[in-house]
Amino acid sequence: MSKRSKSDEQKLAALIKKNAAKAARAKRKVQRQYDTTLPPETTDEDLERRDFFSEMKKREF
Repeated sequence: MSKRSKSDEQKLAALIKKNAAKAARAKRKVQRQYDTTLPPETTDEDLERRDFFSEMKKREF
């Protein structure tokens, strides 16, 4: 095993931060510019919510 120096850890932390920022920018959805009458695109959160409520409808309380 090799020991990491503090400067190596700082470089690694900076790289992680840079990649996280790049991933956050890439996740943004592009809004439709060509037709405002179309519904907005669904997100993962919307799909999870739909699945959750459809599962809840199947249960009896």
